[in-house]
Amino acid sequence: MAEVATRSAERTLALLAVVCDRGRITLSDAARRTELSPSTALRLLRTLEMSGFVRRDESGEYVPGGRIFQLGLRALSEDSLVDLTWPAMGRLVAQTGESVYLSVRGQPGTATYIATLEGTRAVRHRSWMGASIPLEGSAAGLVLSGAPLPDGYAVVEGGVQTDSTAVAVPIRSDGRILAAISIVAPSFRCTPGAIADWGALLQAETSELFAVTSTSAGAAVGHSGRVAE
Repeated sequence: MAEVATRSAERTLALLAVVCDRGRITLSDAARRTELSPSTALRLLRTLEMSGFVRRDESGEYVPGGRIFQLGLRALSEDSLVDLTWPAMGRLVAQTGESVYLSVRGQPGTATYIATLEGTRAVRHRSWMGASIPLEGSAAGLVLSGAPLPDGYAVVEGGVQTDSTAVAVPIRSDGRILAAISIVAPSFRCTPGAIADWGALLQAETSELFAVTSTSAGAAVGHSGRVAE
């Protein structure tokens, strides 16, 4: 019985490794690379999918899921994504006076806020650390979902809260989206000019992070505080 359980675990881990190594893969290719029958591979991939370790995209291919990114973020605390982005977040708050948030994929269909720096204005956007929001309808969600960004950043007004607007950009590593950095502010201050300026500032800061994070396999949550959209 123990041998059967061990063999099943080995097969499951082999499939997970193939999905992570390839970035995206079809069922048939995954089965071939792990020397499993398609039916066995499908059964094990469904188990991984239900637990959030892999997910199927619109094309039907399997890609790493939010759970694997969460574990990766927690595994390498010495090279924390939060530690890497913290100086950039501080500069963004200083430049804009608005609140800045760092988010990653959470459970299927959601994003989770893992760090925040509140703005310096008397009226500012506030929420709680660790909050989850739907990917659909939020600026961070658009970024984490890999949606096209014609201007280089995503903008959503009233997505999670009716009186706030969020501007977000991705943080990438080896071509993959690891996280999103967002500026969130009361909508009455979000003029087209302000949004364009914030988008440019976010892109400038994250362009410096790309080179740093490309040498890191992951990061861990290293700060706490209040977060927002």
